Amino acid sequence: MGSLRQKIKQRLEKYLELDVNGIRNQILKVFISLKKATVEMIYSIISKEYDVSQNVVASMIGYIHSKLGILRAHKESYKTPIEYSLNENYLDLVKSALNKSTAKDVDT
Repeated sequence: MGSLRQKIKQRLEKYLELDVNGIRNQILKVFISLKKATVEMIYSIISKEYDVSQNVVASMIGYIHSKLGILRAHKESYKTPIEYSLNENYLDLVKSALNKSTAKDVDT
């Protein structure tokens, strides 16, 4: 199991390294603060600080869910939106990667 966590950590750090405007950091911080969120909820929070479309936010969340594997998705019924939540097993990895990413920004 340790190797899976290591792979996720590496992917997460690389994902955050490519964050030129801070949107990726902000989305992950929203997931840490909110236990469950939909794309619409996150978009309403992110759009206050950044000029992004709902499709951009949805695409980033989809990438985090499918490629990084740190999010859980739950859909109550076909009429309701998907609720995403941060997998508790990876909370420490996300916090660590965000701290590392923020520290790097301060150094530059």
